[in-house]
Amino acid sequence: MCTGACSKFIAIPLYILALVSMICNIILFFPDFDTKYAAAEGQLTEEVKYMGGFIGGGVMVLIPAIHIHLTSAKNCCANRCGMFLSIGFAAAGVLGAVYSLSTASLGLANGPTCFWSNLQNPIPKWGAPFANSSGSYLSDKATWDWCKVPENVVEFNVGLFSTLLVAACLELALCLIQMVNGLFGCICGTCGQKE
Repeated sequence: MCTGACSKFIAIPLYILALVSMICNIILFFPDFDTKYAAAEGQLTEEVKYMGGFIGGGVMVLIPAIHIHLTSAKNCCANRCGMFLSIGFAAAGVLGAVYSLSTASLGLANGPTCFWSNLQNPIPKWGAPFANSSGSYLSDKATWDWCKVPENVVEFNVGLFSTLLVAACLELALCLIQMVNGLFGCICGTCGQKE
């Protein structure tokens, strides 16, 4: 496969993954699909505020995806210089994907912020009941009932942070592949012109 065609093959999934990451991060601001939690102090999961999906997996991957896609277009960046630049852009995408991966992992490990109570803490309060569980709550669905408000917030957070985690892993792999592809394109050319 030509390095320019490989760039196009990499860029298109990066667009989709960046969009998915941004949408997931925005939705995480509205647990139970209600705006009151985002407006209130201390009622939103901390890792959501880091905006790993929007900034890291979204913007920091979308910009490299645009340049990577341009390296597959004729008469634009489909040359050795464009491929060389794509290595740097792909490296920025790697950093964004790592940031998104880190915040999604933290979000899954610490669990959601909710109005919760259990047998040891019978008085309901706002907080992160699973923060010291090191993610063990993920396999113990009985503890998910500790969160009373927002309704089904554990499922909500687990689903969206898991999606961010998978998207970040795929973005990381694609950007690393593009770094190798860019190196080959820089050394060997983009094979955009038939000889």
